[in-house]
Amino acid sequence: MAMAQENAAFSPGPEEPPRRRGRQRYVEKDGRCNVQQGNVRETYRYLTDLFTTLVDLQWRLSLLFFVLAYALTWLFFGAIWWLIAYGRGDLEHLEDTAWTPCVNNLNGFVAAFLFSIETETTIGYGHRVITDQCPEGIVLLLLQAILGSMVNAFMVGCMFVKISQPNKRAATLVFSSHAVVSLRDGRLCLMFRVGDLRSSHIVEASIRAKLIRSRQTLEGEFIPLHQTDLSVGFDTGDDRLFLVSPLVISHEIDAASPFWEASRRALERDDFEIVVILEGMVEATGMTCQARSSYLVDEVLWGHRFTSVLTLEDGFYEVDYASFHETFEVPTPSCSARELAEAAARLDAHLYWSIPSRLDEKVEEEGAGEGAGEEAGEEAGEEAGEGAGEGAGVDKEQNGCLPPPESESKV
Repeated sequence: MAMAQENAAFSPGPEEPPRRRGRQRYVEKDGRCNVQQGNVRETYRYLTDLFTTLVDLQWRLSLLFFVLAYALTWLFFGAIWWLIAYGRGDLEHLEDTAWTPCVNNLNGFVAAFLFSIETETTIGYGHRVITDQCPEGIVLLLLQAILGSMVNAFMVGCMFVKISQPNKRAATLVFSSHAVVSLRDGRLCLMFRVGDLRSSHIVEASIRAKLIRSRQTLEGEFIPLHQTDLSVGFDTGDDRLFLVSPLVISHEIDAASPFWEASRRALERDDFEIVVILEGMVEATGMTCQARSSYLVDEVLWGHRFTSVLTLEDGFYEVDYASFHETFEVPTPSCSARELAEAAARLDAHLYWSIPSRLDEKVEEEGAGEGAGEEAGEEAGEEAGEGAGEGAGVDKEQNGCLPPPESESKV
């Protein structure tokens, strides 16, 4: 009967339908940060790091700048070549064979523009060529060759970095759609799962978790998006991952956790966001990659556990990503981690003081006579009755926070 009551207290209660919340996400599920910079008056700061500004632009704007950088350069130097020919009078002596122009066969602006393209791209078709009678043309030729190389290096570098950005690699790093809260080794833990869809692995992978929640200080200051670290094994090294197969990341709800005093009902009424960050180096390129996701209150399932996705086949392990996001219900106390720890401590204290007293009674019974044995038996009966009453009181005080029946049988 007592065991049935304990199991009833330990089993999860009826699940309430999820309530729709109006909280705005700080980080979207796909990792995009939902923050926009407004009223930035010092826009010149973006130009001080022009390379990063061009890389961060959208693709259509990057391609537009790429085309304009070359087209404007060709037009600029083409106009200068035309001005030199016009200033020297080459355009007035096109039919004069005795006249030595600055550039042979340059008869107009279009020809000057084509010569500028041939010079900067080092094509050199041979029809239009500079002569040695034009020192200003020689200086311009050297200047255009140097500046053209700089433009090539800058624009090609921007396009290469933009194409090889590691944030595209983060698209194949997946997080579970929900986080779960259940028991692990008799302690409440908040867990989520991460996985890598590619065969090429993430090197030196590490995981972090942040709790985003509003708070008010003792002085009355309101902090709308206060960030608190959630320990996922930094002290033990469990935050460094060997991400070959999907892993379940666990945050133990202990006295240092912000969820230490949060019961199931209190957690459902709370308003917070958990941001998880996975970092590592791409094995193929060596560039640092970061993947992000988040969980709102409605996406934290109390009393659930992740379905196993790893199976042993003939000579290899197989990962079934069809079950990556699936969970199933498990018996989990609905009280807070603090109340669960206090209930377990009271139960351990009760067992500690009751079992040794009975052993001492057996020793006294063996050494004493029958009369002394009867007296010891009466005293033991009284103590056992008191112990049973105390045990019933302990059971009554658990209030749904009893540890699992397996742990009691082990004790």
